[in-house]
Amino acid sequence: MKPLLSPPQDSNSLQTLGRASLQIVHDLKNQLNGLKLYATFLRKRMEKSEHRADEMETLSKLIAGLDRAAADLSTLTDFGRPIELRKQTQIDLQKIMRAVAATFTEPHRATGSLTGILIIDSAQSPIIGEFDPAALTEALTSISVGAMKIAQSVEPKSSLRVSLRDAPNSVVIEWHDINSLGHDPFRSFAGSAEIRMSVAAKIIEAHGGSAAQEGNLLRVSLPLSP
Repeated sequence: MKPLLSPPQDSNSLQTLGRASLQIVHDLKNQLNGLKLYATFLRKRMEKSEHRADEMETLSKLIAGLDRAAADLSTLTDFGRPIELRKQTQIDLQKIMRAVAATFTEPHRATGSLTGILIIDSAQSPIIGEFDPAALTEALTSISVGAMKIAQSVEPKSSLRVSLRDAPNSVVIEWHDINSLGHDPFRSFAGSAEIRMSVAAKIIEAHGGSAAQEGNLLRVSLPLSP
């Protein structure tokens, strides 16, 4: 049986489908943002008059759900686009990782309802490299949130240890005590957290590094300035 499309035709069809999917995702996100605007306006109106507490709580949950859905659609859009880095010299990876850990100590949009603490195991000296600080912060946050969710799926409210260690011309970051999933979360679409981890892996690889699951840990390697 002959294939319906030749390889070049098939590739073109997939590219066309990808572009169309991105446009649909973009339009859906705009619709969700419109719904959120109306819901927020309604909540402000309700706050000015007497309403039952459960009604206000339901409306707040609706707005939070719309926020999560819009964020997931943004992640899909990010995955479909090429990574464009804006690197800067003399960026301290140690400082970035500690800023990521700080987001777990208070309510934060990136961490959601997670309650565990990220424990950084590293020397105090700076770890300097040429990185895009915004993109790398986003990637390391996504990996940390995904790792924490995996850990807490077995032991709720558990904390997570992350180590930073030097290697020849590179640094290795490891998230420890991650239970084996039977698949690599950096190459998975099992949920929104793992899609974000897949986007994070693309950002790490765009920096010339690598991201993978190895046994009971997640490992990221990034090149450092010579």
